[in-house]
Parts: sequence; structure tokens; C-alpha cells
Amino acid sequence: MKAREIAFKILCDIEENNNYSNIAINKHFKNLKISNQDRGLATEIVYGVVENKYYLDYVINKLSKIKTQKLSICVKILLRMGIYQIAFLNSISDYAAVNETVNLVKKYDKRSSGFVNAILRNIIRNKDEILNVDIENDDIMYLSTKYSYSPWMIKNFINSFGKDFTEDLIEANNEKPSIYLRTNTLKITRDELIEKLKENGLKAYKVSIIDEAIRVENLKDIENNELFKEGLFTIQDISSMMASKVLNPKENSNALDVCSAPGGKTTHIATLMKNTGKVISRDVFDHKLKLINNTVNRLGLTNVEVQNFDASILDENSVDKFDYVLADVPCSGLGIIRRKPEIKYKSKSEVKDLPVLQRKILENASKYVKVGGNLLYSTCTILDSENIEVINNFLKENDNFELVPIDEVNVDLDNQEKGYLKIYPNIHGMDGFFIAKLKRVR
Repeated sequence: MKAREIAFKILCDIEENNNYSNIAINKHFKNLKISNQDRGLATEIVYGVVENKYYLDYVINKLSKIKTQKLSICVKILLRMGIYQIAFLNSISDYAAVNETVNLVKKYDKRSSGFVNAILRNIIRNKDEILNVDIENDDIMYLSTKYSYSPWMIKNFINSFGKDFTEDLIEANNEKPSIYLRTNTLKITRDELIEKLKENGLKAYKVSIIDEAIRVENLKDIENNELFKEGLFTIQDISSMMASKVLNPKENSNALDVCSAPGGKTTHIATLMKNTGKVISRDVFDHKLKLINNTVNRLGLTNVEVQNFDASILDENSVDKFDYVLADVPCSGLGIIRRKPEIKYKSKSEVKDLPVLQRKILENASKYVKVGGNLLYSTCTILDSENIEVINNFLKENDNFELVPIDEVNVDLDNQEKGYLKIYPNIHGMDGFFIAKLKRVR
């Protein structure tokens, strides 16, 4: 099966089953024997089409009498794929983009091949004019269409950050994210791991902010990588690694991660504690608990206990028991759009009640902290309503906690002395994130 047909099948899966693109890609690639080149092109088309869905539909609707909501899923996806290649992939000739797309239409919906051919050739003839977004006097709809975002998000960003910052942010969200590894320092040093990665033909670079972090290029088929299987590293973004570094757990202490799947922060905490003490790792879904257990075992950690528990319910047995508690709460995910572009299409109603849940989890988590212990609150979103506002509301009603300066990393010099970090993709070059460090003082 060729790259475009694989991409088509993955995109159908995403559209029909509301799947995340990374999950759909992994599922479809799992048992496929294809070249790295085909794997790369299929991945690029899938992410490209998902990232630019509103824009691609805008172009289709400019030219087609039948609007996108009336088109069959098959034809709509193949049109999006064809237009994406013409508009964004300089490495592919327009001729090849049209031909290959029409061949797929002939295979999956033969009677629509003439229609698809006509639209794609029309674009090639008037490329600049048709591919241009000609929406005037409406910044929100212009940016929403050009960059493919739900309009309420653009409106929120402009209100919070201003128009220039918003454009800068959504441009940064279109960039391909780097892949970062966290060295398993229980088994190997960062320098030794870099050497082994290079021996495997990979480009690997130290990351200055985090001692254990490595940026890699060309890492494919990670789960079958021998160094990964040996537990010498795990995949984790820099801003996510930062949470455990800021928590800064000491050896032989008791730590609790109340929302721990898929286990990156849990295993980092356990590693920083040098496999001593105890880390309780909790989540509510069995398949996620299995993921955490797999990672714990692969990394050779013996100080982690995985438990099924709902963080929104108070656990009376855990009150005042822990030196360190991490509440990495469910959030809108607006900081990780580069990795999960579907987040751009969330409705306002999907995120509206999140601060209530976040506050409830933080409130419960705070009860588990011993006097003198630390509580870390983190999200992978950039909305103040889910971040600093949750913290400020919590502090108003909990005077036994206070924000403490963050000196374990140097990232957000404007705020870390105040006890929190606001991380943005366009400023810091990593996933958007929020981290607040609290201490129980009495």
C-alpha cells in the first residue's frame, strides 16, 4: 500500500471515529511493512490535513457547488489531501498531487473522479487567487480560517494576549515539534546514551534546560527501538519534564501523582528519587494504568505502586501522608496543539467546566500533603482560567499553602520568583505549559 492510500485510511478513521491523529497513525502503522519514506509522507499528509482542515474546506467551498458538509467523507478527505499537497508540499509536483489523488478517487468512489479532477486542476490554474483567504474586516474569522481554529479560541487568545502575540502563537503551533528523550539515569548517563543513539544513526543533542533531556532527529518506529526496549530512555517533552524537576523530590520520601497517565512524570519522579522511597501513581482507566505499569517495568523502577483511583474523590486514607504531591490535571490541551492538532477544533462547551474539575482535584490533592511538603499543580494549556486563576482561587480559601519561588529551572524569569511558570510555544520553543509550586506551611 502506498503512502497516500495509508494516509487516506488514517484520515477516514480520524473523521469517522473522532480519533486523535497520533493514536490513529500508530494503530494503522503497527503491522505495516513500509519504507521510512512512505511512512514519513503518510504521516506528513495526515498531520497536514488535520492541522489545516478549516482552511482546506474553505478552499473546497470556494470552488464546489456541493459544500463540504454535503460531500461524502471519502471525497471530502481526498480533496483535502490533494489541496494540502498543492498548497503546502513543495517537494511534490502539482501534477503528481492531482494524478495520485484522482487515482485514489477512482478506486474508492469512481463516479466522483471527474469532479475531484476538475477542482484540483482549477486550483492549479489560479493558485494564488484560490489559495488566498480573502476575509476582510474580521480578524477572528480571518485567523480562524487561515490557521484552522475554532473561532472562540482565536477570540480568547486575542482578548488574552493581543493580535500580534496570537498570530505569533498560532504560527508556532504550525511548526513540527521536536522529539525529546528523557535519559533513564538509573541505567545510563546522558552522554553515554547520546553516543549509543549516534551509533544507531540518529542525530542527538543535549538540551541545556534539563540535565536528562536529549533532542533527537529521525527517530522512527520508537517502540521497536532496542535502546527504548532496554529502558534506557522514554519519550517526554521538555515542559513536561520540567514539572518533576520543579517538584524536586528527595530520596526516601513519599510522593503521590494523582492523575498520572501515561506515566512520564511519575517515572521521572521515581527516577529523581533514585528508585528509593515510594511513588504512588494513580489514574482511573485500566488501559492507562497498564501503560504506566509497562513504562515502570521497562525503566526498571521498583519504587512505584500503580493504583486505580479517581482524583476528583477525596481519599481519606491519604490525608497528610505525602512529602510531595503532583496534580497534573485534565485540561483543554491548548499548549500541545503542535502534537495533537485536533485540539484546535474543540468547542467552547468542552472546556467551559474544566476549571471546576481542576479546582476539585487540586483541593483534594492538597489534603494529602504533609506540613512542610510540596504540592505541584500543572497543565498543558495556556489559558489563565485553567491556570493562575485556579491557583489564586485555591489560595484565597487555603491559607495553609503559599506559592514558593521556583529555582530548579530558568525558563520564565517574569514569574518563577512568584512561584509559577507560564510556558508558550512561540516564546520558549516547547509545549505550552503551566506549573505552580505550592508549600504547605501549617
